[in-house]
Amino acid sequence: MKTPLITEQGYEDLKKELDELWRIERPEITKKVTWAASLGDRSENADYQYNKKRLREIDYRVRYLRKCLESLKVVHYRPEQEGKVFFGAWVEIENEKDEVLKFRITGYDEIFNRKDYISIDSPMARALLKKEVGDEALVRTEAGTTIWTINSIRYEK
Repeated sequence: MKTPLITEQGYEDLKKELDELWRIERPEITKKVTWAASLGDRSENADYQYNKKRLREIDYRVRYLRKCLESLKVVHYRPEQEGKVFFGAWVEIENEKDEVLKFRITGYDEIFNRKDYISIDSPMARALLKKEVGDEALVRTEAGTTIWTINSIRYEK
């Protein structure tokens, strides 16, 4: 089960994607489907088949985004978060092998196409929550258990 939280930026990004799909991309694809259908035999018409498939993908994504935007709770920055790891934090951590990771803890719907975001539901995020700079977090994953030390925490205000 995913936690239905999202950052302000993530919410705006999803709204923008929905708007672009609905107002720009969907009408363009609909025109292409109509044009390709007018050519006759649809069974061997690659333009028709491809664009019809793309239209289904757009419609699926639009439904998903509308449902998503209704159910997500936007988490706003609060000054009392400073100094501790909470939702929306940019965190830098280091392990005993001197491996350093930098990422932002966000909602599930924000992590795609972002290598520097992790979900609030991930084992790493769960282990880091409420910790402060200098604290150690024991992170258990399928790969094993690792101790990470928090080097820095910052928030976008």
